[in-house]
Amino acid sequence: MTSTNKNCCPRALSRWSTYGLDILNLLMADVRDGVGPFLSVYLKGGQHWGAGDIGIAMAVSSMFGAVCQIPAGLLVDGIRAKRALVAFSGLAVAAGCLSIALFPRFFLVIVSQALLGAASAIIPPALAAISLGLVGPNQFPARVSRNEGFNHAGNFAAALLAGFIGQRYGYQWIFFLVCFCAVGSIWAVALIRPQEIDHAIARGGQREAEDRTSPQQTEQLKVKPIALMDLFRRKDLVIFLVSVILFHFGNAAMLPMAGQVLAKVHPGADVSALGACIIAAQLVMVGVAAGTGWALRAGIGRRKIFMIALILLPIRGILFSLTDSPVAIVAIQLLDGVAAGIFGVISVIIASDLMRGTGRFNLAQGLVALATGLGASMSNLVAGFVVQAFGYSIGFITLATIATIALLFFAILMPETGPRTGLVADLPGTTGTVAVPTND
Repeated sequence: MTSTNKNCCPRALSRWSTYGLDILNLLMADVRDGVGPFLSVYLKGGQHWGAGDIGIAMAVSSMFGAVCQIPAGLLVDGIRAKRALVAFSGLAVAAGCLSIALFPRFFLVIVSQALLGAASAIIPPALAAISLGLVGPNQFPARVSRNEGFNHAGNFAAALLAGFIGQRYGYQWIFFLVCFCAVGSIWAVALIRPQEIDHAIARGGQREAEDRTSPQQTEQLKVKPIALMDLFRRKDLVIFLVSVILFHFGNAAMLPMAGQVLAKVHPGADVSALGACIIAAQLVMVGVAAGTGWALRAGIGRRKIFMIALILLPIRGILFSLTDSPVAIVAIQLLDGVAAGIFGVISVIIASDLMRGTGRFNLAQGLVALATGLGASMSNLVAGFVVQAFGYSIGFITLATIATIALLFFAILMPETGPRTGLVADLPGTTGTVAVPTND
């Protein structure tokens, strides 16, 4: 079979597909999260909303994104038009941002946030699927590390521009910047050649088994993913998803709350200071994404790497509770650069480990994003009302406590998912039979 030779060798991409994927990750960094924490500064400093209403607005996007994650994963698994999904989602985010900028009333902001959450649910699994389908499982960890490097570089550039534009021309121009990036992402996705995407591999199919089975068996492997109930019986997957929820429950509201502190204590310097927070964190994330890729290639376990991110969260929450200095807040935010940089790479790799050969990789990406959205929505909602009742210091301490619970939960219950001695598996840099690590 001609596909056998293709499977034995690293996949060679055209330079246009490589450039397109790089540029897409660069531009989608700003689009996939909308305006992020700048929304809280816009609503607090520009529209004078209360902390509770801001918490609701921030939570709505996460909630609607969470509801759409499983359908988004199934959609990406089931269709070939993955590039069109990315482009359409970017345009929907642009429409939502324009609505918030031009009509900043409570009802319209909530509706727009719901649209942003629903549209952005498709972007992460679609980008991961395109990447996996282009490079194959052996080269996937390196590609994920590269994706995250470009993603954080894009966030750095967007934060730099947003801080400058928001301070000089007004908050609403930050929303127009997202629209510009969304339009640019359509050009980037058009550079990726669709014939180079293997859609069976893009959903976690078993290409390496092709040279060991009959054509009929191979076709069955490609088109018949495992049953959903069997997927949810995987104990390691459930533990990991709960860990993701707790990670974001303790983390998501910290930067928006820091932005509100800046808007309250240092009016006029809030946008530039928040932009500096994001810029500093994204610079760190670029290096951390590359460092995480190096650590994976050196054989350091996924579990150990993720533990570093979890340890930093409660430290960051406690430090935020002790200061309202713009310089100190920017310095503390560097810890988020390390934690988020690790999570962006390692969460995709762990999901790939757990889903190898199941045909459910993109659904697992949707589940991870669902867990992220649930954690983020609970974080913003709970933190908003805790701050309204008890103040910002207690809000940060509450998040630090939740982050400590996340650390203990993962440390006690989650096993290593990466390559282990004695496993016969198709692992990065090897060829062999396909096996999912069995830790339960």
